[in-house]
Amino acid sequence: MPLTDIQHLLSGSAELKSVRAKAGKQAALQKAFVDHTPVEFADLSKATRVGYIKAGTLFLLAEHASAAAKLRQLLPRLLPVFRKLEPEVTGIRVVVQVKDRTQKATADPSKKTLPSDSIENFKNLAQAVKDQNLKSAITNLVLRRTK
Repeated sequence: MPLTDIQHLLSGSAELKSVRAKAGKQAALQKAFVDHTPVEFADLSKATRVGYIKAGTLFLLAEHASAAAKLRQLLPRLLPVFRKLEPEVTGIRVVVQVKDRTQKATADPSKKTLPSDSIENFKNLAQAVKDQNLKSAITNLVLRRTK
């Protein structure tokens, strides 16, 4: 099978032409967003991306709440820029949408062991403490952290 140019392939069918046109519009909007974001908010353009247009509203997707708050302050400045590129845009809405929702689980602290010299120090401390509640807590710590 011969290799074909990707643009030729995308322009081959009517369905893919519309996808290509939408992707081109979105890329132009994203570039306009980056170009018109003030230098002071350079980190904002990294934490925000142009989403989609629905019923005349352009949705901007922010990675976290602080980026969304900064972005809401810039909306009056950005709306005319987006309207020049896409006349159907009549408003902008900011939505917080986290990129990576999977949080890496932290190791269970009860599974960690202590070095033997630390365990001995805690045992000695437990014997020296007079408060029964504190003595019990230190003893439980030693028992949980011993191999």
